[in-house]
Amino acid sequence: MKHFTSIHDVPNLDALVNEALKIKKDPLGFVDIGGQKTLGLVFLNPSLRTRMSTQKAAMNLGMNTMVINMDKEGWRLEMNDDVIMDGQTVEHIKEAAAVLGQYCDILGLRCFPNLKDKHEDYSEEVLNKFIKYSGVPVVSLESATRHPLQSFADIITIKEHATKPKPKVVLTWAPHIKPLPQAVSNSFSEWMVKAQEMDMVDFVITHPEDYELAEEFTLGATITTNQNEALSGADFVYVKNWSSYNQYGEILTDGNGWMMDNAKLKLTDNAKVMHCLPVRRGLELGNDILDGQNSLVVHEAANRVYSAQTVLKKLIEGNKL
Repeated sequence: MKHFTSIHDVPNLDALVNEALKIKKDPLGFVDIGGQKTLGLVFLNPSLRTRMSTQKAAMNLGMNTMVINMDKEGWRLEMNDDVIMDGQTVEHIKEAAAVLGQYCDILGLRCFPNLKDKHEDYSEEVLNKFIKYSGVPVVSLESATRHPLQSFADIITIKEHATKPKPKVVLTWAPHIKPLPQAVSNSFSEWMVKAQEMDMVDFVITHPEDYELAEEFTLGATITTNQNEALSGADFVYVKNWSSYNQYGEILTDGNGWMMDNAKLKLTDNAKVMHCLPVRRGLELGNDILDGQNSLVVHEAANRVYSAQTVLKKLIEGNKL
């Protein structure tokens, strides 16, 4: 593994999940592998779980960490090539990424889409230029289109709590008051489609009309606009809002009737309910579920440590740092 940006960087999903579960049983079992190497975490957007869990993961491997909130503590970056920088940008990505690569053995980068220009967001310019110019392994801590460490933690959580060999997993759209990126939903879909190909799950996506995700992330999944039909017999329900992909970044409905609560839970096979957090209580997910025995949201967040720790270990080993 040279970088970690998507499921496409994972040669064997089942083996990676099993390694994470092994690490979880003995988190300090590889404390020497970090060898005082340095992990740099670069945030262009706020974070709670991603920052804390990745720092904890690095500590468990004996790594040092340095964190910069680039949007607040750094210069405004110029992304375009062959420009005269006589405007608002102060530092070019070429120098910024290269310098960070001199200070750090691995870089983690978190950046969000602007939800204005689909082509610009889905080109993943910021992530790709950090990979190009930093000269070190890069971990996506969420990008414009994906959140792979979250998805890895999600599948770890599903494997831990599955009560049958091939559980039914449902991704259901949820209401929200503002447009949100498709990144978490894209990524979860991509990982679940891969898991379905390996006969690990049955995967269904349900959302209102015109909320289809990009086909590259969902090809192979069952997709329906009938939420009740999708929830029938579900073993896991993953709740997440996303804005429209086709009418890019738009909110097309108030979402009335789509919030997951205990009434909808009765349609499932006593499903466990997941959400990446943060969650808006009473809007995306009912308090009755979040405070009940079917919620896995905190357990899921705890597994972010082991998804990050496994990835960092694989990058150290694969790049012989």
